[in-house]
Amino acid sequence: MDRTADHNRATHSLYPPIEPFDSFLLDVGDGHSIHVEQCGNPGGLPVIVLHGGPGGGCSPAMRRYFDPQAYRIVLFDQRGCGRSRPHGSVENNTTWHLVADIEHIRKRLGINAWVVFGGSWGATLALVYAQAHPEHALHLILRGVFLATREELDWFYGGGAGRFWPGLWRAFAGMVPEDERADLIAAFHKRLFCGDRMIEMRFARAWASWENALASIASDGSAGAGPSSYAHAFARLENHYFFNRAFLREDQQILNNMSRMAHVPGTIVQGRFDMVCPPIAAQRLHDRWRNARLLMVPMAGHAISEPGITRELLRATDRVAAGFGRRRRS
Repeated sequence: MDRTADHNRATHSLYPPIEPFDSFLLDVGDGHSIHVEQCGNPGGLPVIVLHGGPGGGCSPAMRRYFDPQAYRIVLFDQRGCGRSRPHGSVENNTTWHLVADIEHIRKRLGINAWVVFGGSWGATLALVYAQAHPEHALHLILRGVFLATREELDWFYGGGAGRFWPGLWRAFAGMVPEDERADLIAAFHKRLFCGDRMIEMRFARAWASWENALASIASDGSAGAGPSSYAHAFARLENHYFFNRAFLREDQQILNNMSRMAHVPGTIVQGRFDMVCPPIAAQRLHDRWRNARLLMVPMAGHAISEPGITRELLRATDRVAAGFGRRRRS
């Protein structure tokens, strides 16, 4: 990419594509091996990237939110996701297993502390990790905040978001009998884990399509579910976590435990019109976390790829790198 090009274009652009200088499968026990990769500068500021879902996976684009000269970029596919094995497995797969996996990676790579970068479910996991291990978190950069509360799940699977997308909601909720629609997460859980591959696939595609359709502010509602194998694993994993309330001990656990990480600085990037994770969660988090900066992006939804979200995330990663004495983006 030409760094001498128009300033606004450069500000809005991701860093050039890069390839990992290291990648491996890490055996974390419980029958799981997770894919880990490192990119950028081996001597740079370490950052761990936490993808969304639960059930998503890392993509090459996620490497490009960081100056490769300034950062040692660590990405991994969470249990059951992407290139991790076994693919789509929900066995021994909880929030606390993932927190332990992050620590396993940190110790394996010999990193004392790192920046934690995550969006949506990745933001949830980043907060839970930082509360469990605040001494290893240098700075949190969060996007599209999700606190894994009943209120948020009710919004997305109980008809709140459906008020803005009535046609899509009618089709999604109409997948199950009327007497089961009061708890769509449980209704879909029954079918996503029924053992009949055709039924599971039909409900998995519907689950993934509902979320994808609402991710972008520019959506016309026609987003698909993605490849069948991805949709099946994604829907089952995400539903598994939501059915179990993200395996948190109490509904407001993240907000109630913010004192554990009060000294950790943070940056929160939130789309003003996020239909998947409404801005109220980001505001409540900021109210409890005075050491964080909240950036509410106008005319933006949930997707990391939206121009305003991308711009603020790049500014945040550059600002954090500069704060730790790393090279500024030119």
